[in-house]
Amino acid sequence: MSPRLLHYSDIEGVYDDPDRLARLAGCLDAHRDDATLVVGTGDNTAPGVLSLVSEGRQALAFFERVRPDADTLGNHDFDYGLDATRHLVRESPQQWVSANVRTADDEVFGADAGVVPSTVLEAGDARVGLVGVTDPATKEMSPRANGLQFTDPVEAVGREVGRLRRTGVDHLVVCSHLGALDDELARAYDLDAVLGGHVHQPRVETVAGTVCTRPGSNGHRVLDVDLDDGSVTVHDTTDAAPDADLRAAFADLRADTGLTDVVGHVERPIERRRDLRTSGECRVGNFVADAYRWAADADLALHNSGGLRDGPALAGDVTAADLVSIVPFDEPVSVARLDGAELYDLFGDAYRAPHGEWRWDAHVSGATVEYDTTADTVRDLRVGGDPVDRDRTYELATNDYLLSTAHEFPTLTPAHRDRSLRVQYEVLVEYASEHGIAPELDGRVDLGRKG
Repeated sequence: MSPRLLHYSDIEGVYDDPDRLARLAGCLDAHRDDATLVVGTGDNTAPGVLSLVSEGRQALAFFERVRPDADTLGNHDFDYGLDATRHLVRESPQQWVSANVRTADDEVFGADAGVVPSTVLEAGDARVGLVGVTDPATKEMSPRANGLQFTDPVEAVGREVGRLRRTGVDHLVVCSHLGALDDELARAYDLDAVLGGHVHQPRVETVAGTVCTRPGSNGHRVLDVDLDDGSVTVHDTTDAAPDADLRAAFADLRADTGLTDVVGHVERPIERRRDLRTSGECRVGNFVADAYRWAADADLALHNSGGLRDGPALAGDVTAADLVSIVPFDEPVSVARLDGAELYDLFGDAYRAPHGEWRWDAHVSGATVEYDTTADTVRDLRVGGDPVDRDRTYELATNDYLLSTAHEFPTLTPAHRDRSLRVQYEVLVEYASEHGIAPELDGRVDLGRKG
């Protein structure tokens, strides 16, 4: 029997969909045998509504039910601070592997809770060596990972691969939460597989003889990797029989959040797909930005595309939990004061390629932006219908995360923060209750190519 890996990753908001979570568990059950390892590759505890309420601990019930063999740390696994991460590691059944996340004393982060840089697990008669690595940009993406060092993942993998080979293994696998750096690992070392995460687009490719996979986000699919012949089978979790007990348990957890009150109604469904959120103006982005500007009484508002999470379209009756799931983070809405020249710089940061794929990252209210993607420059910027005055000071409402990290909009710094308001999702709930949920496209962002 060939050794196989069942790969899932970035399941994040699946805990808020009890049926899909139950089908993910059923899918893993259906395809598991004695020669199989179940492996996650990060962001399997957060973000989400239940995650926000429980600081990621909702994942423990799923882990206990599924009994994964290994996992690595993703950037969102630090969303609730280092103590919360250690608790999750200590209480979960799988072996956590992390070769490039270190403490300030240059020790393996979480070693006291059971984290190791690499491990050897048996899949049938085969010995499989697994190494875990996390995107070094996590230090900028996750302010609550402050105090950790994220070392060069390629060097870290090389060190552990050498050690594993000396101990004697039949297969070498990297559990990666790196995104685009997976290919560099595949080219640098003679690996059987790089199981990837972080980037939410599914992937099955072979790079330099190494199988590279990503299952995508939110538990829609499981990838079945045969380590002997390198073949990969994609299992759609909707085809799996759901675990009835798990589904009932998470339905009860969701009901217990106290977020089930209807706060608004949507006549025409509002999609939340990534392709819409990253290609320019979109309705859900307009709704969030409008809510922030309203709450702050600011000149304009901005929200980042990555801070809007995937999920079912908003349709019909909308609950508080539905709105929390759009921005399931506990940072407040804050107001920044910037001059007009800085606003030009700010929107100059909005067209970017964080993982090799160009995208628009700014949803706005109270402003219009004309951006030339060919020349990579802001052609026109207006606030309240008037051209931006480079010498005037403007008030910008945004999520506080963007003021705390240089990862997405480096123009924004903590020094720009003027005041903070309520938590993001509370602002959305209040705005929906008072103004309804009926955003439309009205020409806020123009990404046309200019000759």
